[in-house]
Parts: sequence; structure tokens; C-alpha cells
Amino acid sequence: MSWQDYEASIDSNIYDLHERLQAKKYQPKPAKRITIPKSDGSERPISIQSVEDKIVQQAAVHVLNAIYENDFLGFSYGFRPERSQHNALDALYIGIDQRKVNWILDMDLEKFFDRVEHDWLIHFIEHRVADQRLIKLVKQWITAGHMDEHGHRVKANRGCPQGSVISPLLANIYLHYVMDSWTEGLRRESHAGMIIVRYADDTVLGFQYEEQARHYYEQLQLQLGQYGLSVNVKKTRLIEFGRYAAQNRAKRGLGKPETFSFLGFTHYCSQTRAGRFQIGRKTISKSINKKLKEINVELRKRMHRPVWETAQWLKSVVQGHTNYFGVPGNFAAMAKFRDEVIKRWLKALRRRSQRHKMPWSKFTRLVAIWIPLAKIVHPYPNRRFHVNTRSRSRMH
Repeated sequence: MSWQDYEASIDSNIYDLHERLQAKKYQPKPAKRITIPKSDGSERPISIQSVEDKIVQQAAVHVLNAIYENDFLGFSYGFRPERSQHNALDALYIGIDQRKVNWILDMDLEKFFDRVEHDWLIHFIEHRVADQRLIKLVKQWITAGHMDEHGHRVKANRGCPQGSVISPLLANIYLHYVMDSWTEGLRRESHAGMIIVRYADDTVLGFQYEEQARHYYEQLQLQLGQYGLSVNVKKTRLIEFGRYAAQNRAKRGLGKPETFSFLGFTHYCSQTRAGRFQIGRKTISKSINKKLKEINVELRKRMHRPVWETAQWLKSVVQGHTNYFGVPGNFAAMAKFRDEVIKRWLKALRRRSQRHKMPWSKFTRLVAIWIPLAKIVHPYPNRRFHVNTRSRSRMH
């Protein structure tokens, strides 16, 4: 059933759903499963829940957030109220800039959402939630499974279905107990500098000493193994990074400091005009190339649509790109993306007809009207970070 169909009789449908919940007759439906391609060539399974399951899960998220927002630690940013990817990026920038960070552990968990152990997850929730009705609902959601290509139900023995409303919160609960609290304990015991920023299962840690980082990494792998999780070795790297990285690597006859990626940005060691160390951030090249390929495909589909309609769509694409990637220091990458979009649009317009090619003068007027200029829309991390935390709350 679509949202539109459900909304047509919204009052009676909600009343019926409420009655079934109160009478304990509500039963989650198995999800429809689709797959979407990932950047590494593999596929990510996405579960599409029924309308009623989304409604009930959203209500449960509202209740559980009131409990767990008091427990979750400051360095956890993914899918939490009043926290965004840019808050996580700001915290990481400030942590590296203001702490004694010389080594970065760029860490990724191996198929995290597929490997969550149900027994452990329910055990963690029971630690804070006494209402057995809510716990029963969570059990039903994580075991509901999906329908296969033959229309048969496939139950889930472990994992959280990606795409469901409640999965991000359940993931945060699981990682809070498995990794966050454990890491916070180590940080308090350590006398050396250490920072951590986590967004869902994507985590970046900073350390003062290499041996400190390697010790944490070894211990973490043992810790995760107890709860059915593991580190994605191919995507996890320990690199020298920070204000002394270039100098130290030059002494050893090595090249420039390595870079790492986090939330769509490549982070690299840079300098101000005065020679002071600063963290540089630019859009990940693979992300730009992937987006441009998607634009090419869509432009071909829109070949014979009205020009203004395609222009309006391109405007939203470029503006959305600017809204996310418009951080200080990333202007060149944004301008390049805009230029590439314009080239592809011109090529598509000139393919519309062999007899009436788009003249350059007319096209430049279209670009001026429809395609937003590249510009920086986000403040420097230290300004926004201190405003959000009021210089008191530790968010990294």
C-alpha cells in the first residue's frame, strides 16, 4: 500500500492500527528487498518496509530517543536529533587541530548492519527499557526478514535491515555498548592525546603516538569479535597525519603525508599562507565522478524534455552539491564540478537536433539563469563548533 492510499482513509487506518497495537495483534510484515551499487563494486541490500511498519517504528524511535539521548556519548553523530554530518566533520577538524594528534586510524566495520547479533541487541535494550511490549516489537522488526524473488518469506537470524526507520537507532545502541563506552573508558585511562568521531559505522580516531594507536586497534578487534563484529581490513588504515607529519616523513625520506576520507571529503595536511598547519578538505574524486556519470544517464533520459524542465533539475543538483560540499577550502573542487555539469548539459542540448545546434551565446544565458555559482556556504569549523557547544560540551 502506498502513502497516498493509506492517507485516503487516514483516520480509520490509524485507529485500526492503534487498536491492533493495544490488543497485541499487530504483526510486522516482511520487507521488500532491493539492492543498490556501492562504490567498491559490491551491492548494498535495502529493505523497504510497509507503511504501517514505518509509522509504528517512527513512534518507537521517538520514545527510545528520549531514553538514549541521555546515554549516547558526544562523539557519536550518526542519525541523532540535532546532529548532522557537518557537526561530525567540524568536531573531527577541531580535534585534529587543537589536540596532540599525530596518527589517524580511519576505520570501517565489515558489513556491520548484517552482523548485529540479535541476542546482544535485545540484551542491551533490556538494560534501559523495562516495557516488554516495546522489546517484543523490536524483536519482531529485526526478525521479520524479507520476501525473496519467489514470494517466500526469509526470516532474519541476525542483522538490522538497512532502510528501516528504526535501524539507525538500533545500530547506535549496539555500537554504544560494544565500542563507544569501551573506547571512552580507554580514553580516560590514557594520558596521551586521543580523539574519536563516529558517524554510524564510519569512525575516525586520532592518537598522539603510533604505538598507542596500534595497541587500541589490536584491542578493538578482540572487543568487536566478542559481539559478532569485525573490522574491514581493506578499508581500515593507520596513517601519520597532523602538524608534524610532513616534517617527520621528510626526515625519513618519505613523500607527502597520506590522506583519509570521511563523510564525502578527502582530508589532507595543508598550510596557511603564514605557514601554520591546517587540515585541508576536498570532495572525494570518486564521488564527483560517480555523480557526473549519474547526471549523464539522467540527461540522456531527459533528451527531449523541455529545456526549462531539465534546467530546473540541474539547478537542484548543483545547489544540493553546494549545500553539502560548500566548506571553506573546497571552492576549486566545487567549481570544477559545476563546470563539468555545464559541459554535459551543453553536449546533451546539442544532441537534441543535428539541424538546430545550441548556439554558445544562448547557452551562456541559460547557464547564468539556471546553474548556481560555486560558493562557500558553511562557516569555518571552529566558529560553528564553538557556537553549537557553547565552548562547554565535549562533542569529540
